[in-house]
Order: sequence, then C-alpha cells, then structure tokens
Amino acid sequence: MHPKLRQLSRQLHLWFALAIIIPSLIVFGSGILLQVKKQFDWVQPPTMTGTSTAPAISFQQILQVAQSVPELEVSEWQQIDRIDVRPDKGIMKVVASNRWEAQIDARTGDILHVAYRRSDIIESIHDGSWFAESAKLWLFLPAGILLFLMWCSGAVLLVTTLKSKLKKRSARVLRS
Repeated sequence: MHPKLRQLSRQLHLWFALAIIIPSLIVFGSGILLQVKKQFDWVQPPTMTGTSTAPAISFQQILQVAQSVPELEVSEWQQIDRIDVRPDKGIMKVVASNRWEAQIDARTGDILHVAYRRSDIIESIHDGSWFAESAKLWLFLPAGILLFLMWCSGAVLLVTTLKSKLKKRSARVLRS
C-alpha cells in the first residue's frame, strides 16, 4: 500500500479517536450494563410469574392496582408510561412515568413485585437521548460513524503493517 495512505490512516485514526472518546465511553459503559440487565436486579427488576397465562383483569383494575402502589405515584392514566403484558409469565408490568415498576398477576391483580427500573434510563443514556433528543442524531450518530471509519483506518494500518513485516522477513530470508 502507498505510504501516504498509511500516514493518512494513522492521522485519521488518532483524530477520530480523540473526537469520539467521551461518547464512546458512554456507549460502551451503558452497553455493558444493558448486556447484563437480566442478571442484575439493580438494573432491571426480575420478572415474576403469575397464576395464569391468560390475562383476566380489566384496564380499570390495572389502574386501581397502580393507584394502590405508593412508589408509582399514579392517580390517573397519564402517569403510566406503559403496560407490558407477559402472557407466558402470567403478569403485567405497569411502568410509571417516575420509572417505578409494579408487576401484577394478570389473573388476580395481586401485586407480585415493586421496584425501581433503571434499564430505561440506561438505555436513554446509551442512545444519547438522555442528554438531549438532538444529541442522538448530532453527537452519538456521528460518533458511531467515526468509530466505523476508525475501524476502517485500523484495518488499513493492520494490513500495511503486516505487509511491511512480510517484506522485511522476505528480505532477510533472501539475504541469508
């Protein structure tokens, strides 16, 4: 390969690395936490098991149960972020806007587990939206593109280094 391509690859590699160091550390660190979210209750509460695989309670009952859990701070539907129905586990996860989660039995409405859910905030840190919605597209996306370009320049450096070493080794063998 051309020596100038190798020099350009080194310079690009260095400057891109400096430009993306902070977003990359954020993405790597939060990504590690997201990879183990099912293994650590601190990140995401463990999923309980209910008494039936067919949901039998009404939306009104779900709201009443949510209202009865002080941690959720729910008095109306607008304070509920989402309801995650898990028929195979027989539960419904009611996630409030304040990130507290109540798991309720989908048949009886009994409260099975209440805990703070950190995985959603970690996910928003991971994609950059926690900082600002515009950070997703104007900081984290370019950092991802630069990381890809760093991979390409690193591949060029690897190939040119290996070729150089092979040439030197061949020259030594021919001289001996």
